[in-house]
Amino acid sequence: MSEEPTKSIEEIIREDGRYPPEAYAFLDEALQKAVREVHGEGVPPSERRHVTGQQLCESLRQMALRRWGALAKTVLARWNIHATIDFGNMVYLLIQHGVMRKTESDSIEDFRDVYDFDEAFRREENFELKE
Repeated sequence: MSEEPTKSIEEIIREDGRYPPEAYAFLDEALQKAVREVHGEGVPPSERRHVTGQQLCESLRQMALRRWGALAKTVLARWNIHATIDFGNMVYLLIQHGVMRKTESDSIEDFRDVYDFDEAFRREENFELKE
């Protein structure tokens, strides 16, 4: 992993082509939410703390349901996101290019089958999430 990314995030996303920039913006927002939930408010960007793949996936699920409700799965599918491993693919692309970091214990497998999209985005109780 390099110290400084050699390409802009936009270039990385465009060259990879699997997921649109909007999906990465959503990922970043969910990452910030996960960090706040795990480590509390007021964590400065210079002191970013680690969250697990599972914690990030749960943050992404909650945000999608709050933002799009019953259409969450449809919106994610339009971004070519069909399973939690897609979130991992996005994260690991950014890690590969030095935009994000990982710990020695992190693996892309941490994102595999965290939850089933059909189940996670269809259950009626999911649409009653509280802030």
